[in-house]
Amino acid sequence: MLRADHTIMLSRWISKILDLSLCPEEQILNDNQPDMDDGAGCENQDAEAEAVAMAEEIHSGDEDENRNESSWSMDCSTVLRVKTLHISSPILAAKSPFFYKLFSNGMRESEQRHVTLRINASEEDALLELLNFMYSNTLSVTTAPALLDVLMAADKFEVASCMRYCSWLLHNLPMTPESALLYLDLPSSVLMGEAVQPLTDAAKQYLAARYKDVIKFQEEVMALPLAGIQAILASDDLQIASEDAVYDFVLKWARAQYPKLEDRREVLGSHLAQYIRFPYMTCRKLKKVLTCNDFDQDVASKLVLEALFYKADAPYRQRSLAAEESATSNRRFIERAYKYRPVKVVEFELPCQQCVVYLDLKREECVNLFPSGRVYSQAFHLGGQGFFLSAHCNMDQQSSFHCLGLFLGMQEKGSASFAVDYEFAARLKPTEEFVCKYKGNYTFTGGKAVGYRNLFAVPWTSFVAEDSIYFINGILHLRAELTIRLCS
Repeated sequence: MLRADHTIMLSRWISKILDLSLCPEEQILNDNQPDMDDGAGCENQDAEAEAVAMAEEIHSGDEDENRNESSWSMDCSTVLRVKTLHISSPILAAKSPFFYKLFSNGMRESEQRHVTLRINASEEDALLELLNFMYSNTLSVTTAPALLDVLMAADKFEVASCMRYCSWLLHNLPMTPESALLYLDLPSSVLMGEAVQPLTDAAKQYLAARYKDVIKFQEEVMALPLAGIQAILASDDLQIASEDAVYDFVLKWARAQYPKLEDRREVLGSHLAQYIRFPYMTCRKLKKVLTCNDFDQDVASKLVLEALFYKADAPYRQRSLAAEESATSNRRFIERAYKYRPVKVVEFELPCQQCVVYLDLKREECVNLFPSGRVYSQAFHLGGQGFFLSAHCNMDQQSSFHCLGLFLGMQEKGSASFAVDYEFAARLKPTEEFVCKYKGNYTFTGGKAVGYRNLFAVPWTSFVAEDSIYFINGILHLRAELTIRLCS
């Protein structure tokens, strides 16, 4: 049984020797004291017990760093102020394993009316709020800094119900970039608590939503700490051109934040590489990863090899890997909502330079193109020159109805001209084989594009209909074959 006639002495400490002889009736609680077996219960006597709080200032300058450490583990302190509190040990023990152990496990404190705890000077208000909560289940503080202080105290003294309550109150406050980063910067012992998980999840979601267009907010994002960058990179909804652009941005941020190569390699390899979705990077960029000095060579080789194996996998295996990771925090096989759609490319050098490009579009992506939208593929290369595909919803000039057009363009780089034979094809039901829909040839110069305004020769309504022959399991599969005519 718990006895209710304890006095807790809550002392705030400083780096000087505390002469226990000045207060011989008081016991200073030491965190290093060995655990004791549960002793026999004591009979309850008074309904309340008395607690004494000793307050003092911290002069080390490390107050923020030390505030979550077990301050009563310090061996030296100077008492500057004493405050007496009345507490009920059964109530505190019921709410906190820490206090339960203090009052009922056979320690010397459990046999005394007075018990002393030492705290940092900055913790007094938070601890008093915590004790009040253990009686009333309410808090008087409402600001984020004060609630965070109470949250830290609740974590230290193992009051899970108060941690949940503080997390709930903080979650309901208006979120700002500053507060979100503050929540993610809590000590690891707090961040790992189940009670705080909804708050940290909300902070990550806020940052990911606010900075999803990293190019638009590039100056702000470049100034974010590591936790903020991780929250943004974990999102599937980044508004960014491609995973190549994600990789370039991460390198830019890491070089700015960690000038020393050794530090940068550690951060990239241990903390950021997992957020870059290497399987969705182009092969040209993956080659650059292998020679990038910012990554440890072994780490880079492993990442690139995994990406290439994924690219070589059959589509059903890729979908299986993505499904396995959809419920985890690791998202490396999940495709983001890129501004430019990823493509798969097969290149040939002999008997002539040729490439086969595969572009898949979801039904909802196509539906959203109406009435005049366009979607572009990521760049691919032939003969050292960059090309891209673009699908359009446009008007058929002869029949005056909306339809799907497919075009091939060359990037605006260099002044070379390329004479290219090209062929567009699509998988069709019921055979689900590729069927050629258009052939042509064109001499490209930078910035030029060529294609067919009505690829399937049907109105838009027929193209997107539920019984459309062009969508297989909700996916439109397009293929473009390009051959440089000079090879002949």
